[in-house]
Amino acid sequence: MKSLHATKHELANASTQLDLLEEGVRDRLSLPLFQQKMQQADLYPLLATGVEILQINVGKMCNQVCKHCHVDAGPDRKEIMTRETMEQCLAALAASDIPTVDLTGGAPEMNPHFRWFVEECHKLGRHVIVRCNLTIIVANPKYHDLPEFYRDHGVEVVSSLPFYNADKTDRQRGTGVFKDSIRALQMLNAVGYGQEGTGLKLNLVYNPAGAFMPGSQEGLKRQFKRVLKDEFGIEFNDLYAITNMPVSRYLDYLFSSGNFDSYMEKLVNAFNPTAARGVMCRNTISVSWDGYLFDCDFNQMLDLPVESRVPQHISLFNAEALNNRDIVLHQHCYGCTAGSGSSCGGTTA
Repeated sequence: MKSLHATKHELANASTQLDLLEEGVRDRLSLPLFQQKMQQADLYPLLATGVEILQINVGKMCNQVCKHCHVDAGPDRKEIMTRETMEQCLAALAASDIPTVDLTGGAPEMNPHFRWFVEECHKLGRHVIVRCNLTIIVANPKYHDLPEFYRDHGVEVVSSLPFYNADKTDRQRGTGVFKDSIRALQMLNAVGYGQEGTGLKLNLVYNPAGAFMPGSQEGLKRQFKRVLKDEFGIEFNDLYAITNMPVSRYLDYLFSSGNFDSYMEKLVNAFNPTAARGVMCRNTISVSWDGYLFDCDFNQMLDLPVESRVPQHISLFNAEALNNRDIVLHQHCYGCTAGSGSSCGGTTA
């Protein structure tokens, strides 16, 4: 079995992460592998229900280096989706009835073709979601008009905010992030986001700052709404509580802090068949920065492409094959099926 003290360089290797997850669960913890758990729940194979969301990672470049980031994004990452690959994504959209485009990164706004791509998706009549880290809006004058750009194209903004105070937020995302995030939220509010009657959706994402699962999504939402409104005058629509996945930087944290065993045991013991039935991969396709197709962005980071019977690049997009595919599963999937479940849209059960 691989050392529990694997280096960060080793953990950057997807196959090493997969081996560590499988061997840790099976050999050391003596817990059932995820596939076995799904078989016991009569949920294997897990079948797609159609493609309703095309989630596109337009690049791993980011102005932040967050401790929990499963993408391992940062300012030094060079992987950026080209305009040619974006055109292939647009062709796939035009040839299908997929209603929603979910743009992510890194900081997706740092892709030089980002605004053009949003405009083209909007022209196709698709609902566009942008996963914005907030600080990008205030990071540089060239991004200061993003709230207006989003408003003009009816973009739904989904933003990570680890907590409603500076201490916990900055510890997870970097010094000064909370202050800049608050300013960005105020700028979004100023153009109508999160305001009743505007139709401009502003949703927040909460990730736990340690080796534990998130609390009640509704309870967290009430706390965030009260504190952000009372202390900063900020309003938002919804809050998504998302379980940290044992992938990339967070997996490194679990090993370096000695929390891997206990965290995986928590996830496995909290397996919820109802949450498993509602996982996001069943109605989502994830597109990597270089155009390859995955069942979700976690599979993307672990280099687990869609099943081999299905064309695996966006240039070969086949809606019928994707709509009827089997989902590729591994041990990290316990993160999406524990407790109330977890997806890019929050809890699933």
